Amino acid sequence: MHFVLCDVFSDGPFSGNSLAVFPDARTLDGRQMLQLTRELKHFESAFLTGQALADGSRPLRVFDLEEELPFAGHPLLGAAAVLHDLEQPALTAKTAFALGDRRVTLRSARRPAGFDVWMDQGKPLYLAELNGPAARQLASCFSLAIEDLAPGLPLEVISTGLRYLVVPVRQGLDRAAIRVPDLEQRLADAGAQFAYLYDVHRSEGRHWSNDGRIEDIATGSAAGVIGAYAHKHGLLNAAGGLDLKQGQYAGRPSRISVQVESGPDGIKAIQVGGQVSILGTGRFEVLP
Repeated sequence: MHFVLCDVFSDGPFSGNSLAVFPDARTLDGRQMLQLTRELKHFESAFLTGQALADGSRPLRVFDLEEELPFAGHPLLGAAAVLHDLEQPALTAKTAFALGDRRVTLRSARRPAGFDVWMDQGKPLYLAELNGPAARQLASCFSLAIEDLAPGLPLEVISTGLRYLVVPVRQGLDRAAIRVPDLEQRLADAGAQFAYLYDVHRSEGRHWSNDGRIEDIATGSAAGVIGAYAHKHGLLNAAGGLDLKQGQYAGRPSRISVQVESGPDGIKAIQVGGQVSILGTGRFEVLP
């Protein structure tokens, strides 16, 4: 079973968020995909499970170290770059992936040091705002005090594929940590699946697995949510974009570009992009 190693949202090899892409995983079932992901110990792995469907999209499954994900960020960008590298000699390419019933379109371009890849995360869903005692209680789950929160901005649940609770802060990102054993339930009570801490002044974020054991290096699925949040609360630059930093506290600085396309009726699309560096290939001689 062949796989390709790449780094996503990187400034070059051995930076950004690492990933294993399996270009032909048709013979694998979900149990095997999860075990291979755990064996490689990347935050997530991407598995291409068949030829193009009638609409031209390629079936894709994504696993983290615990379960299959219905949507993800850096695995899709990495998979698009790998397919471009393996199958498309042209300088630019367009790829669509099928994750269950969802279709996601990506654009990629060859560069001397890798690929630039952009993903259309579509229109956001604004699901809930939290203020007052509810906001303070959730902020405390991340070892944050009320004075660490950005004044005048709510905690908010937004989805561009996964439901994230955005926690806007003005300070304290460096000492934030998950200190409660039941964060997943607390997030579910607020209507969220995950949480993302966002320093609104430094345009920098942090995200962990809900048990707090693993810090993510670059969370592409959350970057679209941050773009939606920044658009709603007037935090984008004049061109409607932002550069989101993440990963320095995990020792892997990463950079995610976000571009919000809007009109009189609101957001039309949110583009999330970054550089992908392909490092090499590997092969499992034995399968679980």
